Amino acid sequence: MPDESVKVAVRVRPFNQREKDRSAKLIIKMQGQMTSISNPEAPNEEPKSFSFDYSYWSHDGFKERSDGILEPAGGSNYSSQRRVFEDLGQGVLDNAFEGYNCSLFAYGQTGSGKSYSMVGYGQNKGIVPITCDEMFKSIDKNTDSNKRFEVTFSMLEIYNEQVRDLLSKDNPKGGLNVRQNPKLGLFYVENLKRVPVGSYAEIEKRTEQGTASRTVASTNMNATSSRAHTVVTITFDQIIKSESGSETKKSSVMNLVDLAGSERADSTGATGDRLKEGANINKSLSALGNVISALADLSMGTKKKIMVPYRDSILTKLLQNALGGNSKTIMIAALSPADINYDETLSTLRYADRAKKIKNKAVVNENPLDKLIRELKEENERLKKAMEGGGVMMQEGAGLTPEELEKMRKQMEEDIRAQLMANQAMLADNEESWNEKLAEARTETDKIDTGGADDKRKNKEPYLINLNEDPMLSGVICHFLNNGETSVGRKDASPVPNICLSGLSIQKQHAVIFNKKGVIEIESVSGSGSKTKINGLPLTGRKALCHKDRILFGSNHMYVLMNPLKPDTADNSLPKEITWEYAQKEIAQVKGFATGSAGLSKEQQIVQEQVLEILPMVSEVNAVSEELNKQKSFEVVLISAAAQEGGDVTQSQASKVTVKMKNLLNGNTWLWERGKFITRRYLIQELYQKFLDGEDVSNIPKEQDPFWEPTEDVLIGTSNLFLQSLSYCLDFMDTLNISDYKGQEEGQLKVKLEPCDNKGKPIDEEAFVDDPHELLNKPYHFKLTVETANIHKSRFSKGILVKYSVKNNGKMEEVKTPTMKNTLTPTFNHSKVISIPKLKQENLDFFESGCITLSVYGIQEDTMPDPKLLKLNTRELRQMETMENTTANASGRRATMFGNEIASDTSHLKTEVVLLQRKYERLQQKERRMQQICEEWSKKPDGEKEFEPFYRAVSAVANSTGTRLKTRVQMLNQMLKLQKSVALPSYKDNSSSMLRMQKDSPDLQRQKTMDPSMLSKVLQGQKFVRKMAMEKSDGKHVGDGDTISLFVFDENEHELAQEASQNNGVVDYHKVAKHHYPDLQTSKAKTDSVIQEKDDSQGDQDSFGSVDLAPYMNTANSQDSADRSKKFSQNGKRTAFLSDINTKREAIKPVRNAVSEYSANKTSTATNGKRPSSAENNKTESSACVIQ
Repeated sequence: MPDESVKVAVRVRPFNQREKDRSAKLIIKMQGQMTSISNPEAPNEEPKSFSFDYSYWSHDGFKERSDGILEPAGGSNYSSQRRVFEDLGQGVLDNAFEGYNCSLFAYGQTGSGKSYSMVGYGQNKGIVPITCDEMFKSIDKNTDSNKRFEVTFSMLEIYNEQVRDLLSKDNPKGGLNVRQNPKLGLFYVENLKRVPVGSYAEIEKRTEQGTASRTVASTNMNATSSRAHTVVTITFDQIIKSESGSETKKSSVMNLVDLAGSERADSTGATGDRLKEGANINKSLSALGNVISALADLSMGTKKKIMVPYRDSILTKLLQNALGGNSKTIMIAALSPADINYDETLSTLRYADRAKKIKNKAVVNENPLDKLIRELKEENERLKKAMEGGGVMMQEGAGLTPEELEKMRKQMEEDIRAQLMANQAMLADNEESWNEKLAEARTETDKIDTGGADDKRKNKEPYLINLNEDPMLSGVICHFLNNGETSVGRKDASPVPNICLSGLSIQKQHAVIFNKKGVIEIESVSGSGSKTKINGLPLTGRKALCHKDRILFGSNHMYVLMNPLKPDTADNSLPKEITWEYAQKEIAQVKGFATGSAGLSKEQQIVQEQVLEILPMVSEVNAVSEELNKQKSFEVVLISAAAQEGGDVTQSQASKVTVKMKNLLNGNTWLWERGKFITRRYLIQELYQKFLDGEDVSNIPKEQDPFWEPTEDVLIGTSNLFLQSLSYCLDFMDTLNISDYKGQEEGQLKVKLEPCDNKGKPIDEEAFVDDPHELLNKPYHFKLTVETANIHKSRFSKGILVKYSVKNNGKMEEVKTPTMKNTLTPTFNHSKVISIPKLKQENLDFFESGCITLSVYGIQEDTMPDPKLLKLNTRELRQMETMENTTANASGRRATMFGNEIASDTSHLKTEVVLLQRKYERLQQKERRMQQICEEWSKKPDGEKEFEPFYRAVSAVANSTGTRLKTRVQMLNQMLKLQKSVALPSYKDNSSSMLRMQKDSPDLQRQKTMDPSMLSKVLQGQKFVRKMAMEKSDGKHVGDGDTISLFVFDENEHELAQEASQNNGVVDYHKVAKHHYPDLQTSKAKTDSVIQEKDDSQGDQDSFGSVDLAPYMNTANSQDSADRSKKFSQNGKRTAFLSDINTKREAIKPVRNAVSEYSANKTSTATNGKRPSSAENNKTESSACVIQ
């Protein structure tokens, strides 16, 4: 038969309730065979499209019939369960009747709808049950007396690379062996129970038996069902008798595989784990992916020599025939439709796209029955002879050591013996009549209690029903509560409890449930140390139970109490159906994690999913730690975006889910990424399974112990340094709180942020800019200095260091201070210059709303614990830790819960106040300039008072940016340089002083010529400069007396800028002298003096949320204002307008409003001049210099 490609179908499910609550967006579209997926993060990006044999739209467009079956609504393209069967299942069935091997496997992430397509739910049966039902309907229609049918059913589960027979109560330790048939080369499961079945009802009952076995095993063994593969194998034999009396057997093996969830653990989290390679998480799926890739390459001819790695996992061994072998294979990929699952859904589509390239070679399996029997007998004879003599083996083993030869001999004997037994079993099957085997199996099947008879009791008696993370496994186990007492415990207890549970944290005598005529109560057995939770809360004492209450026994056994006698006792807020997810959310809420979905971003939704996923795992690992006495405790830790090392609050960065492991003996802690914890948890499960199997795990090497980890630096806490001051070229010094992930204060960190040049030299304080956009497209440098720290907890005294990440010269750079040892008050004085070659808007945005996260680490060492603690077991140590945490939380947690947020707000406010002071200084000068204009205008004779020029001047001031002109006195040596540059010998002996531009420290020697008149103006201003120097110098700030800062608020602002530009930055002092107000002193207050944080202050930190500038306003003398108002009173409306300007003291805003109001009434009036535009004002240079 020619090669035939694997058929691939994809199917998208409806939104689940969680996705509906979160207003999830649909990312999947289907048209014919084409399926496309849209990236929710890039809505303008072209959707990625894939073509498959079948694309099933099952997202919407359906209606529910009265019997519960879902079918397409009018005109919709909804694909029902029946349609999927007709396309896929019917093909499997037809091929089986023709004698072909068939395989159907479902792939997709957990919750994507794999099990719904394969098994179904309620009345909506899936492919497997419909196929089985139709198969027996076809058998029943057979009227050919020369044809008979034999059907056997088996069901197994692969978990952690171990095979469990789900139809058998007795599974060997380590699972069933998988062996290879030496003749056919195929793998099979040794001693797997294959049950003869004669009807669909028998298959259904056996399936329920296997499902119940899965449920019990997943609970008792802590196995996560989403990580397990389920394989249902139906062997369908047709024995056809010919006219001559000989019989021919046409055989078909149907493998129906529900694969484990394809979701990946966070690869970044597990990357650095020393034990990652030893974990078997998703090993089977990874191996399956490698097999599919290798087969696809073979089919396409891209590579000629390829070894297909079937042997890499149990799953791929058993699927060897299905993939690239003698089988007709169909793959159905289940897709999640929500935007939150984009990455996983895209991965599934790519996986399926790869699988469709595989080609199989299916042949009809038809052989004469007597030939099969003869070949089996001949093979048995050969195997017996091989067992009797080892000559062949010895020859093949030439060159091996005696130990290796002995090992090889034992392995060969074992394989031969297993094959011999398998052949004997097949011969026995042929010798024993089918009817006898079927009758025996039916007797056993009839004894299986699937709970069908209990449905009537459920309406009359209280009972416990199980919950499981796999919806298919929920509601499988039912325990009725008889009147009186019902004991719960382990089966090895004496007397044996009424409800026997096993697994983690289940005590011999665990709890007792009391039923008194429908009134249910529960109580833990005194002194047992058992753990039971009711609705998420630990059980203490005796408690009455209500209808639909959730009960967690130990770490894994979750039940819901159903009390048909008292249904009205249920909480009205409960959902109609209690699910595993609801119960886990409840536990998470009790532990303090928010589970509400309203208003959550995609990243936050993912975090919430991860928390709900990982909480039961943490409980389980804690229970294992107690049982194996590992002296370790675990807890879920959410690291906020701001608290993450290198966190960027300007990005939509979500919190990170981590797990903290703590050594209960010496207090050392480790933070594990989610992926690393899941890997370790898997290894811990393996270790615990060995413990249950009777192995001694107490003395394993620490390098192989998943509970052991070498010491590493521990994150004490983080501080966020906000950068808003950099937007205005302001220094910023602050003492920041160091907060841990819970928001509790762990100490303080003193830091300094200052603009500087490229060598780290601080720039002049007068570099302050009013508009941050003035800095754009220019080089920018700033220096971050970590000065000192003060840490509260003494255990961190071994060593303290600070780390942070920052973008330097366009590249992210990790900065680390030296480690200060043997102190809790380290002095670092560590500085780092950060350079931005060309400041862009994104840099300004980061300055404005971003921060640098400073992570403070402590050095940990393996110290000897307190001898008293060594006498306590893990459970006692955890109880002691819980009591300590409870005491600490009661005393201080409430006050520090939001400490990091308050500290961040305070830092922001400190910067805001400094900026407001700077801006206020400019507004003062702007107001004073307006007063000057009004004063000058009022002194003019009435005949010279032209309003239009006056209005224009006021408008120019109101709308001007205020060019800042800085001057610095230079003494004789600078004067000589100037004289030399302009070659004026007549001024050789002049020893006056001058003023020079300081912006970016330009060199005056660049000037080649200068008008002698300018130099004369230098002499004219000598007296003034000396006077200013005397007034400004306070003796504390060196050089401050040499500087004069001026802000130009005038209609000729633009002209001054042009003059400064034309004259190399030099302007006439007399043109700007009127803008200098000696009585307005500029503030030199640092941030530490802006906000005084004292223990005895009456206000709280929130009081800094708004800053009232009124107390800082310098108002003019009231009598002076009255006199001026009187002078203006003679000029009617114009005088009233000027009076209004003069009396409103809030400077710019009221003036601008008044001018705008007047301007609206004067639109028809011609003006004598043109007001400079804001664009022109923004062009004004801020680096002009003044010469007197």
